[in-house]
Amino acid sequence: MSALPSHRKPRTRTRPAVPALGVTTAALASVSLLAQSADAAPAAPRPSIEEVQKKVDDLYRQADLATQKYDAAKEATTTQRAEVDSLLDQVAAGTAKMNDTRRVIGSYAAAQYRDGGVTPTMRLLFSDDPQAFFDQDQLMGLLSDEQHRTLSTFEAERAANAKKRAEAGRSLASLTTSQQALRAGKEEVQGRLAAARTLLSTLTEQEKERLAALEKKKQDEARRRAAELAAQQAAAAKKKPAPPAGHAPAAPSGPSAPAAPSGPSAPAAPSGPSAPASSKAAKALAFARAQMGKPYVWGATGPASYDCSGLTQAAWKAAGVDLPRTTWDQVKAGTRVATADLQPGDLVFFYDDISHVGMYAGGGMMIHAPHSGAYVREESIYYMPIYGAVRPG
Repeated sequence: MSALPSHRKPRTRTRPAVPALGVTTAALASVSLLAQSADAAPAAPRPSIEEVQKKVDDLYRQADLATQKYDAAKEATTTQRAEVDSLLDQVAAGTAKMNDTRRVIGSYAAAQYRDGGVTPTMRLLFSDDPQAFFDQDQLMGLLSDEQHRTLSTFEAERAANAKKRAEAGRSLASLTTSQQALRAGKEEVQGRLAAARTLLSTLTEQEKERLAALEKKKQDEARRRAAELAAQQAAAAKKKPAPPAGHAPAAPSGPSAPAAPSGPSAPAAPSGPSAPASSKAAKALAFARAQMGKPYVWGATGPASYDCSGLTQAAWKAAGVDLPRTTWDQVKAGTRVATADLQPGDLVFFYDDISHVGMYAGGGMMIHAPHSGAYVREESIYYMPIYGAVRPG
């Protein structure tokens, strides 16, 4: 058999290699997992109990600060609403007077009409702008003295009423701004407190126990420092000689005493470590002590609940002394005193932003409304960083 032509030679069929499906799928899955692992952010480490304590304390302090803003806005809103109401009452009264005067002018016009039809005097009496006619001597001469006085009164009333209306409009705009600040303050307080509650709710029972132990340690240290202050005050009181009858003792002084921003002269030195500065201070302290156990509620001024400055304001009001509403104003409402010279009834302020206040009770302790979820209680003044102190009254 003859050989076939080269172009007719049978070709060898080669079958392409097919990789095993299981191996390929596993390889792809491995690559995908590696890519996801590379892209995924590392999980945030769980905060320590110390960090949780600090964060919660910061949130309560921020809520205290927001509460003071809310208190200021609420007070401004109350004042401005009363001002607007008063101005609107004045506008209504002024309008009533204008209408009475207008009726008198109408009677003049009616008499003119009966006597001779529509005269220049009538046009003057019914004019929207009587003052324009006043400048015309020939028309003014047509008015009697009584009519002239009536028109002058009407013009004065109309000008005064327009001024009151403009003033009421400005006050109303200011009231609207204060109401907006009030709403914003309320939302801020609620937000801070909600954040604190959320953070605490994430703790396990063991973590809550450790947090309670840290709180106890903090309280113990604060009480230790309070006892030291009480001992120092007692020692100082024993060394201080009694002043001659009829003479006030010298005012306390020293490098540690903060400068007084305003107010009366320096107060008399205490007669003992736990003696109130005055009978008014004793009454204020007695009132504050009677509120112990009542809940802290931000924005509250009693009698069922209080915030920190609401408690101090109510206490001193019971003693016959009116204090401003907020910590920022209360710190200016008395004579500044050093911590070593504190007497019961004095107000102690905390933090650089002056967002908290308590009433000194003697022995390094104070009565205060701490924060949301707590009750009015007695606590060491060293539980929080002290800003300064003042003596009202």
